[in-house]
Amino acid sequence: MSIFRKKRLRIRIYGETALRKTAAEIAEIDDKIKTLAEVMINTMRSADGVGLAAPQVGESVRMCVLDVPSRRDASALSQGEMSLLPKMPIVLVNPEVLPTTKELVTTEEGCLSVPKIYAPVTRPARIMLTARTLTGELLHVECAGLLSKAVQHEVDHLNGILFPDKLEADEMSKIAGELKKLRKTRGR
Repeated sequence: MSIFRKKRLRIRIYGETALRKTAAEIAEIDDKIKTLAEVMINTMRSADGVGLAAPQVGESVRMCVLDVPSRRDASALSQGEMSLLPKMPIVLVNPEVLPTTKELVTTEEGCLSVPKIYAPVTRPARIMLTARTLTGELLHVECAGLLSKAVQHEVDHLNGILFPDKLEADEMSKIAGELKKLRKTRGR
């Protein structure tokens, strides 16, 4: 058992500048990156999240961790879901996404960095994910469902974007007061 298994990092909250920076590419997957990934997984799980990006714990590097639950309807799974869901939790290093369809889906999203606030976010229904794993394996898979949404959400974090930035004006106005309170009381 690793000595880092129980260690957790503080999750940055809406209003903190660390969340608005574009994260740097990871040139080498070294022991420091592997340790960060392990601690991020523990942090994500202890907060009951399905994803966590390094900037959310104050590290400006292009890495995120995911622990997306498996879907029951296996007949509708994308290639990415079939290959990645059994490997959860998974670490994505330098992930990139491209939409593979013009079809959009709108679903309610929340975020560990925007606690207790949820709103409908519209995203492409299917994406192509390209990333490396901690072992250096190259992933190039199409993703749909919750996996697609989670990957897009975490890649947004790596680009300094939070889900409220993607809201329509009327939806943003519904949560503006709550965001202001977060920024004032918990953001730094």
